[in-house]
Parts: sequence; C-alpha cells; structure tokens
Amino acid sequence: MLSFQKLDVYQRSIEFLRISNRIRAALPRGHAELADQLRRASQSITQNIAEGAGRMTRADKARHYTIARGSAMESAAHLDVMRVEELVDGEAYDRGIELLERIVAMLTKLIDP
Repeated sequence: MLSFQKLDVYQRSIEFLRISNRIRAALPRGHAELADQLRRASQSITQNIAEGAGRMTRADKARHYTIARGSAMESAAHLDVMRVEELVDGEAYDRGIELLERIVAMLTKLIDP
C-alpha cells in the first residue's frame, strides 16, 4: 500500500467516489452531462489527494490539496443540483454531503495546519 492510500482523507474520498458512482448509475436518461460533471469532480478529489501526497514541497502539496478541496465543493454543488431536480434520494444525498464535509475539513487542515 502506498503512503497516500493510508490517509484517512484519501479513504473518505474513495468512499465518496463509490457513492457518486451509485448516484450517477441511478440517474434517469437525459442527465449524462450532469453525471459526467459529478464523475470528473469526484475523481479529481481522489487524484489530487494522491498527487499532493506524492509531492516533495509544502507548496506543491498545498496546491494539490487545494484543488482537491475545490473539487469536493464542486461535487457538493452537483449533489445540490440533483437534489433540487429530485434526481437523488435523500439518503444518498445526506451521506454524500456528510463525506464531503469531512473531506473538506481534513483537506483544510492539510492545506493550512
């Protein structure tokens, strides 16, 4: 196991990615663009955490963690849109937002300890 895979924030981002995959799979036809936006944003969280953990300088790490944090915020906005348009069930929405809140808090601490 690589060092970034042991990070709690990375594990939570993988958990969110699984939830986002289930949400996207349940979307009715005609919402491919929204599904793709959520896919890209949720994958970006995980990918930027991994890349940031692999960087050597504090500034490089912080830059990637900041991008991951922004992608988490974007993912939350996509879930909000899906909720308003009644495309996501309440339980999946609540769990997704709960995970994103944790991810954002953990990334904020990594960016500015």
